[in-house]
This record gives sequence, C-alpha cells and structure tokens, in this order.
Amino acid sequence: MTLLLIRHGESEADLLNVHEGRADFELTERGRKQAKAMAEYVSKSYAVSRIYASTLKRAMQTAEYLRAACKAPLLPDEMLMEFQNGLIAGLTRKEAAEKYPFVEVPLHASVYEQESKLEFRFRADFMLSKLLSETDPGETVAVVSHGGMINQLFRSFLRLPVDSDVFFATGDACVHEWRIENGRRTVVRSNMSCQKLLPKG
Repeated sequence: MTLLLIRHGESEADLLNVHEGRADFELTERGRKQAKAMAEYVSKSYAVSRIYASTLKRAMQTAEYLRAACKAPLLPDEMLMEFQNGLIAGLTRKEAAEKYPFVEVPLHASVYEQESKLEFRFRADFMLSKLLSETDPGETVAVVSHGGMINQLFRSFLRLPVDSDVFFATGDACVHEWRIENGRRTVVRSNMSCQKLLPKG
C-alpha cells in the first residue's frame, strides 16, 4: 500500500504571522494555486482511491482540489486536525508570548486549554492504525492535514517515542510518500514540492 501525506497550501494565517493551530483560516490565492498544482501532479502520478482530510478549512479546501483531480471520495476526519492550541489560536506571536508564556509540563498535562502531547500523539496513532486497517495492499490513499499532525504521523509510522525531538519539514502543499510492503515501512519521498515538478507554461 502507498500512503500520501499532504500538507495544506498557504493559509491566511501564514501572512498574518499568527498562531494557527485550531484557528480556522482559509487558503490564500497563492495557497489555492499550490493546492491545484499538487492535485494535478498527484492525479497524474498516483491512482488515489480515497482521500482523508482534516476538517479545518485550509485542509478541506486543499483536499477539494485533490478530490476533483483524482475523482476519489473525500472523507473528512476531525482526528486529522492540527494541534489543539487552545487560547493562543489566532493570536500574534507577541500577544501569545505575553498572555500565555511557555510552560514546560509533563507529557500527559497541558495548559491554556490545549491538548497534551500524549493526546496529540494518540490521535496520530489512531489515524495511522485506521489507515493501515482500511487500505488494501495495492491501494494508494491520500491524507491532507497539517504540519504538526504530519509530524506526529511520521513519528507513529517510524515508531519514534512520543517525546522525540526529530522534526520533519513540510512545506505548503508538499507531499510525503510512504509504502508498506510485507510489513516493511519505507519513506519513499519526503517534503516533495509538486509545483517544481509540473511542466512550465
């Protein structure tokens, strides 16, 4: 089986330089172009049978481009949403730092109405288990989500500990390709920019 993990395109929050998380911003015009380029490349390169997507606007809008290009069913799932960042969602970096300064807490605990690191990782473990159980060996499915959740899915896929400090870069509308064959998990491509792969003109 092949799993494609795709981050949403540029959102309005990226231009405002605010903490996004669960703040529900839409794609920018540039983000829509990124999503379209990604969808065109994926549809020509893979036979996608299903698309799972976070229910936040920026992810759903990105996934809609992919659905239209691949003619595959779109399955929204709240478990794929970005980190629940609570009271800092939508705040500028400066405002958040002043109102809600960083506090180091144990993995099971949280502050400022956020979810804990354990809860965030659990959502990724849950979704990976669901994807693996619902996907046949020869199938390709796509997952449209967010940078934070994609990092958690990577850690789950690679069986890294919940407190791992390994970070996986994920650009706007970039694609990661995973394959699972005979129980072997392989990262085939990571952070692939589909815009660069499309023909000019």
